[in-house]
Amino acid sequence: MVAALILAASLAGAAPPYAVVLGTAQDAGHPQAGCRKDCCVNAWSGPGHRVSAIGLVDPDSGQHWLLDATPDFPHQQHALPGTLAGVLPTHAHMGHYTGLMHLGREAMGARAVPVWTMPRMQTFLSTNGPWDQLVKLGNIVLNSLTDGVSVALSERLTVTPIAVPHRDEYSETVGFLVQGPTRRVLYLPDIDKWERWEQPIEGLVRTVDRAWLDGTFYDGDELPGRDMSQIPHPFIVESMARFEALSPRDRARVHFTHLNHTNPALNPASDARRSIEAGGFHVAEAGDRVAL
Repeated sequence: MVAALILAASLAGAAPPYAVVLGTAQDAGHPQAGCRKDCCVNAWSGPGHRVSAIGLVDPDSGQHWLLDATPDFPHQQHALPGTLAGVLPTHAHMGHYTGLMHLGREAMGARAVPVWTMPRMQTFLSTNGPWDQLVKLGNIVLNSLTDGVSVALSERLTVTPIAVPHRDEYSETVGFLVQGPTRRVLYLPDIDKWERWEQPIEGLVRTVDRAWLDGTFYDGDELPGRDMSQIPHPFIVESMARFEALSPRDRARVHFTHLNHTNPALNPASDARRSIEAGGFHVAEAGDRVAL
């Protein structure tokens, strides 16, 4: 469905660059392996939700980029028109970089695909197998990112990494600010609680046209028996309470993404989804597109 939407738009003629949602689920997708609970039972026979990622497309240059390389990389990359011109993983958790394996000789056998990374992420990929093989065989070329420093992807698109606190066992974690000719978007799928970050998220939301933010869990009751302090994402209910002071226009910029398979907001008919929308916020959907 995402591919059809993007193809139809690309056939309409010259267009500005754009960002498009390629998936909205947490790292393990929806349904999640081994889950036979109500949250996944229908998804096993239905479309489910692919892992959170954003595609950037510049029709003028005929190129596209992926923000995060997920386990759903084949479908997500195929959905984008033009040539793959690079990948920008946010961090080294399974849903955000493991799709790079499809660039290797067992799959695409790609040549010199740029992969932009922060320093620890660059070390992780270049010194650990099987990822170092991608580097040694020239499937990917590692390009350096610096917190807060913009990188030009094309004449019309720049990306700025923003370091955020998270469980950084193997790499830093960043969100990405994407600037086009007329609009700017924020992609921030993973962060610890907002109060652990010295930068007020509200200020960033006010400066962008769309903010795809961490909505991993709706509230603290989703994982009975689990210590939620070990996975300290901001609950959607906490984010909505924090953002209540935002204007209706600013609240409408917020689209929650990276939803765990247990998150009731995955269901458009749920009370959780109705509460989010009643507050003036949104849940990201695959195919959502923002002209830049």
